[in-house]
Amino acid sequence: MTVTSEASTSWQGSLFEGSGTVSFSTGVGTFPVNWKARSEGSDTTTTPEELIAAAHSSCFSMALSNALAENGTPPEKIDTTASVTFKPGTGITGSHLNVNAVVPGIDAERFQQIAEEAKAGCPVSQALAGIEISLEATLA
Repeated sequence: MTVTSEASTSWQGSLFEGSGTVSFSTGVGTFPVNWKARSEGSDTTTTPEELIAAAHSSCFSMALSNALAENGTPPEKIDTTASVTFKPGTGITGSHLNVNAVVPGIDAERFQQIAEEAKAGCPVSQALAGIEISLEATLA
């Protein structure tokens, strides 16, 4: 079965003075977007990079959870942060995954190996193949 996910953006005005909103077909919310937040950062306005970071952290967490279960060491908890970097004039330059997990019965070396494999196998990582993706993986 193929699943298609949708998000829509409504934008008004020029790139630098304008703004818009992003909404999801699931109806979970509408989020403001603008160039100032994208190029300077913001605590109240989202960016395309923040949305990519959400996709990357959730996809990686799912891939890691599955890989750990297949290893016979299902996780109790996985906390992942993805930090996606944007440089005006250049574009998206990287995504850094920082994961901390509680996984009974696994050593740090094997956990690191499985985390690296999950990073490579995660569909969002594959979609982001044109940028550097780094990983910091630790056991709690």
